[in-house]
Parts: sequence; C-alpha cells; structure tokens
Amino acid sequence: MAKMSEQLLSVLRCPVTGSTLVQEGEELVSTAPGADGQPVRYSIDEGIALLLRPEQLAG
Repeated sequence: MAKMSEQLLSVLRCPVTGSTLVQEGEELVSTAPGADGQPVRYSIDEGIALLLRPEQLAG
C-alpha cells in the first residue's frame, strides 16, 4: 500500500462534497458525508486516485 503524500492530500478535494480527503488503506475518503449521509470513498489504483463519482464508475 502506497501512502499518498500529505502535500498532495492537502490540495485534493472530493468532487461530490468539496471536502478534504484522507487516506484509509487503498481508498481516499471524504471528510464530509455525501447525499446518503456516508463519506464518499474513492479507490487508489497503482498509486493513482480515481476521483470519479460512484455513478461514473458503474457506467
């Protein structure tokens, strides 16, 4: 598991909520809840954060 740099995390924002993101394992998690009341989760694939809205990944 690669740890994303604090400098990069300081500028990344959740595209859904606009909140900052924190790394939890192989995911980035929004610090504010999404429309369903839960934090929005984004995968990290080979060190690249996939900051697509969940519905965009399903399509």
